[in-house]
Amino acid sequence: MHPDPKVTNGWFFKAETFFSVARYLDDAAREGGGAPPDFLSWSHGEGFVRFFEERMSGQGIYFMDEPESALSPKRQLELLRILDRIQTQARSQVIMATHSPILMALPGAQVLEITRHGLSAVDYKETQHFKLYQSFTVDPEGFIADALREDDIL
Repeated sequence: MHPDPKVTNGWFFKAETFFSVARYLDDAAREGGGAPPDFLSWSHGEGFVRFFEERMSGQGIYFMDEPESALSPKRQLELLRILDRIQTQARSQVIMATHSPILMALPGAQVLEITRHGLSAVDYKETQHFKLYQSFTVDPEGFIADALREDDIL
């Protein structure tokens, strides 16, 4: 029988602090005599994805607060592939707060919704965010017309 792996690595990702963290990692690498990862020389979304690829490659626990905030839908798909790889390897745990239906749709992910009534498991297709995007894609012009007339969309 193998003991449960000891978690010794991990981090908390918050989009608002990415610039500061990226600069710190560059400075720390230079001070250590190594080549800096240089996440900031890419577009904002590309830098995020490069950061996720590099920093989520090992065993650990990763907390992410709205990682989609700087990611286009295409970049969200890249993050989805990284998350799928992590899930397939079963060496790490990711806990993420997101509004992105794309990220919520990760096969096998457990989606929890926080409401004023508490925390409950939900199918991502039942979330307000999925329903909002679905309404837009079904009838973009009607959706926009309604949104411009109404104070509250959903």
